[in-house]
Amino acid sequence: MDRKKSRILITRSNPISPDPRVEKTGRALIGAGYSVQALGWDRTGNLPKQETRDSVPVYRLSIRADYGRGVGNLPQLLKWQLGLWRWLIKHRGEYDLIHACDFDTILPAIWIKTFFKKYVIYDIFDFYADHLRATPVMFKNIIRRIDLWAIGRADASTFVDNAGFGKEVGLKPRIPSIFYNSPEDLKGKYSTMDKSSGGNLRLAYIGLLQVERGLLQMLCVLNHHPEWYLDLAGFGGDQERILSMAKNMSNIYWHGRVSYQQALNLSAEADILFATYDPAIPNHKYSSPNKIYEAMMLGKPIIVAAGTNMDRMVAEAECGCIVPYGDIPAMEKTLQALASDPVMVRKLGMNARKAYETRYDWALMSQRLIQLYQKVVKL
Repeated sequence: MDRKKSRILITRSNPISPDPRVEKTGRALIGAGYSVQALGWDRTGNLPKQETRDSVPVYRLSIRADYGRGVGNLPQLLKWQLGLWRWLIKHRGEYDLIHACDFDTILPAIWIKTFFKKYVIYDIFDFYADHLRATPVMFKNIIRRIDLWAIGRADASTFVDNAGFGKEVGLKPRIPSIFYNSPEDLKGKYSTMDKSSGGNLRLAYIGLLQVERGLLQMLCVLNHHPEWYLDLAGFGGDQERILSMAKNMSNIYWHGRVSYQQALNLSAEADILFATYDPAIPNHKYSSPNKIYEAMMLGKPIIVAAGTNMDRMVAEAECGCIVPYGDIPAMEKTLQALASDPVMVRKLGMNARKAYETRYDWALMSQRLIQLYQKVVKL
């Protein structure tokens, strides 16, 4: 391998504490002989400026900002862009290729590519304009046009699913590639539990706390079924509202913000996982969140909302249940059916695991990642 093309910098607009996709990408590249470091954004100002996570040096820029404020966060976002741009210039002799994650790191990377002849791979987890909650349509359209321009300028672009890749008009990546957002195969490290008879259910949700993910509806169902339990963890803009509803429910266990390992352990101990996202939000309609791949890896059934990309995946693999978004009676009926039929729960879980092993295993994705890097550095 050409040592002048082997130093990778991954940029991400979160603190990478944790960020499973960034961390497993780094491990895969290190395993292939690349030198990897990462740069993230610490919005709290409370995290170390530098630490090593799984052999990957992680650097952080401390710029205070909140989540979910839309254009209200514009000054902080501009500060992040400027801070990232300055860091890239200052440290330009320490990397050869920028692995830029999502729209909020790509523009400084394209600038560096243009003036300092660096390679850029644009890793698109979500189309940025689609997940902005409190941003006027005009600004979203401007961001979308800039995003499409950046995709055309990067040496290669990766997408987490065919659905998201295929929906964008005017999308012209130089080298496109699909990387499912699947986890590494860690099933043997967690004690997964089979559904027992008796009508009890244990559910788990670990992730972003937003009302558009069906959490309030699930709490309504659980309020009428004290025999069912929910392990809830994460953070997000609607955390206070969700926890206010859950605080008087004895069958809700709040774990706060947890590590990725803790998240997987909670999921492994559950009977059922759920990811019921609102399909009216474009980013949800075309998303492939890591929750569905984690469920497959752990061999757990998952409940998803109809009209999303996830419902197609669940239907193809026969690994879960599909309910109309926001339909509380339908969710209750689905959970009652699962609670009364442990054989069905077990079968759905086995189908989930089979789908992971045959199509979504991270070992397959990491091979595809290395092949993409080999193409790019030969340009």
